[in-house]
Amino acid sequence: MNTLEIIFWAFALIVFYSFFGYGIILYMMVKIRKSFFKRRNYQNENYEPTVSFIVPCYNEGSIIKDKIKNTLAIDYPKSKLQIIFITDGSTDGTDQEVAKFSDVELLHLPQRKGKSAAENRSVAFAKGDVIIFSDANTELNSNVIRKIVRHYTDPMVGAVSGEKRIFQDKSENAAGAGEGFYWKYESKLKHWDSELLTVVGAAGELISFRKHLFTNLEEDTILDDFILSLRITKRGYRVQYEPEATATETASSNSKEELKRKVRICAGGWQAMSRLTSLLNFTKHPILTFQYVSHRVLRWTLAPVFLLALLPINVVLSFNSSFYQMLLIAQIAIYTAAAFGYLFENKSIRIKPLFIPYYFLFMNYAAIAGFFRFAGKKQSSIWERSERKISFN
Repeated sequence: MNTLEIIFWAFALIVFYSFFGYGIILYMMVKIRKSFFKRRNYQNENYEPTVSFIVPCYNEGSIIKDKIKNTLAIDYPKSKLQIIFITDGSTDGTDQEVAKFSDVELLHLPQRKGKSAAENRSVAFAKGDVIIFSDANTELNSNVIRKIVRHYTDPMVGAVSGEKRIFQDKSENAAGAGEGFYWKYESKLKHWDSELLTVVGAAGELISFRKHLFTNLEEDTILDDFILSLRITKRGYRVQYEPEATATETASSNSKEELKRKVRICAGGWQAMSRLTSLLNFTKHPILTFQYVSHRVLRWTLAPVFLLALLPINVVLSFNSSFYQMLLIAQIAIYTAAAFGYLFENKSIRIKPLFIPYYFLFMNYAAIAGFFRFAGKKQSSIWERSERKISFN
């Protein structure tokens, strides 16, 4: 095997491991852990701590009533539940709509400083021992708080992440269908991560934490939920995954909106990695670092670049080898399927087998674009609302 072949297989192994191999190894590690060590079950279904439920929102006037009604319908003692909607910077009357509900506390300033600044400000007004953040465009199940807080009877649980779900219909576009498939797989990984040790990066659609563990986020933070949850793990606490606490939202309205969202997330990933360098220390917290690097770092750094490099390397290797010629044909087939997925989406033709290769390459392109957005300091921390197909069922 020559040097170029070694490079090819090293690159291919890292790409495979980043997206699929880690899941296989993680599943096996969880099975082994359960065989030799049973984690004590602290869950108490009757545990009712005081809770501050906070919804940061910006110009959500079209759906804010539905979100408030959905929140008020949650089954939890009203005497132990504080509901806060913070609408800083909104100009479409969102704050005025919130003010109509007497059971909801409104925080509003005309200045818009971004989601992290709003979260910092809202936590200062929170009275609960447990803080729950929820996005304005997500629909929650009625027992969501009870499913979350039952984990806090375990003293080592510092945060609890709910499950993000994507509502889909038969007419879903390629990016939307791909996003739905991706989140099903991602949710399974989060579940296994949690069973091994901890979730590495909670979903911002529904995240909770002990109030005393909150430290103010830098106002330019892009991925507030990711950094907040991992800073809690750095202090020795676990982030628990709770699949029965669900936050359902619709997919992005089109590929352009989904790409904008993905590039922002990837730029935020690079920012987060620059602020969480201590998590790369295998000797200090080996399992956490293993999870962090495998599940997050490789996907944002090496995997997209190596995936891109595999095609030209494969072309060179195929000149003198029928085996590498077959691999090249397979690669070209994947890229061709993705290209047809893109073309058919623009013509509103739905061929689902093309959605997965399309979204896979779509994600990796976003990771590369996110790096350049971060490196060029072109990614604002001010959240840009992505257009969704529908809001609330």
